[in-house]
This record gives sequence, C-alpha cells and structure tokens, in this order.
Amino acid sequence: MTHKEVVEKIVGRIDPVGVTHIDGERFENLKIMCALVNDLVTEIDAIAYLHKDSYDHSRKQCGQYAKDFLTKTLGIAE
Repeated sequence: MTHKEVVEKIVGRIDPVGVTHIDGERFENLKIMCALVNDLVTEIDAIAYLHKDSYDHSRKQCGQYAKDFLTKTLGIAE
C-alpha cells in the first residue's frame, strides 16, 4: 500500500455522495484529513524555515527542498 492509501484507509472516504447519513460521516473524515494536512504542512514549513540557511549541506538541502515544495508545488507565498 502507498502512504496515501494507508491514510485513506485510516481516515475513511472524504468525497460526498449527496446522501445525508453518508455525507455527515464523510464531512467528519474531511475535517480529520484537513487537520492532518495542516499538521504536515506546518512540519514541512518548520524544516524550510529552520534549515534554509544552514551551513550543513544536508540540512540546507532539506530546507531548500521543503521551501521549494511549499512555494512551487503548493503555491504558498514566502
């Protein structure tokens, strides 16, 4: 299984189908998924901030990768 498949299996489906009793559960799953994504992005942002100017190559590489992910992939402004 991929990481995404594992998370989807743990959290549950998030796509609404237009049926109240199903969509209520999926809305709760969506809130859980959004909280998880927020936690992950916050963690990635911390790596970008703390290590972008590091003198250690490996730390700087991680910081730059995290910064590029946030700005170029997610489109989050610096």
